[in-house]
Amino acid sequence: MNDEPTADVARRLVADQMPEWADLPVRTVGRQGNDNRTFRLGDELAVRLPSHERYVAGVAKEDHALPLIAGHVSVRVPEPVATGSPTAYFPHPWSVRRWTDGEHPDLDATLDRRRFASDLGGFLRELREVPTDGGPVAGLHSFYRGCHVSVYGDQVQESLARLGDAVDTDACRAVWDRAVRTVWTGPSVWFHGDVAAGNLLTSDGSLSAVIDFGTCGVGDPACDLVVAWTFLETDERAVFREAAGLDDDTWDRGRGWALWKAVRWLFDPDGDQAAHAATLDRLLAGPA
Repeated sequence: MNDEPTADVARRLVADQMPEWADLPVRTVGRQGNDNRTFRLGDELAVRLPSHERYVAGVAKEDHALPLIAGHVSVRVPEPVATGSPTAYFPHPWSVRRWTDGEHPDLDATLDRRRFASDLGGFLRELREVPTDGGPVAGLHSFYRGCHVSVYGDQVQESLARLGDAVDTDACRAVWDRAVRTVWTGPSVWFHGDVAAGNLLTSDGSLSAVIDFGTCGVGDPACDLVVAWTFLETDERAVFREAAGLDDDTWDRGRGWALWKAVRWLFDPDGDQAAHAATLDRLLAGPA
């Protein structure tokens, strides 16, 4: 059994279980996510292999959720094509998706950032309007995205204690306190769960696709606002906020989610500490 999914594993899985595509070339995709390893299969398809057992639930969930969502949003989302079974050499289910062209926004030199912010907020508004019948209720499968942000209160407390004087802990606690004092009072709605530059695609300088719905579900949409501080700058954040159409309390919980992510990983030697520090700077710079 391989610890890390590779192109050779993907090639073997396709040959063994989907022989109609066995002659198609398999190529590693340059930018990989944490939850899955993606490989291009010919020109039209992509193979996705979970990188760990904890991400396996996302395979069946995407198969179910993506067709429910696709007809209600104005940008592309992944299209399920086939699902593979575990084997002795790869112990997880895996999937084949239609290949989605595009560039990641942080690499797109032509990106119109204000238009992108507006389009992304509009996508989140559309996503919330997708009928929730049959949607998976937020929980362990979504890593608690869509639940109340206080689910990670122990990690925030531990992280701030560990960081000590390296951050403005009083300001961080003020952000967190505002977040946990609010609740989502509307009906449960669809959320993506990991809206980040690596899961967004652009074409001609604007948003064209949203990918990787492995943490999606139905619940509180506040978790989808984290991108406001991880990627957007002040003026773009205002555009995004207006387009997303969420209230102040939800915005406060979104800041709480962003704070959790920043302080949780700020001291991780294997993570992008500069990016998390920049997120924290944006969070503490003002209320918006």
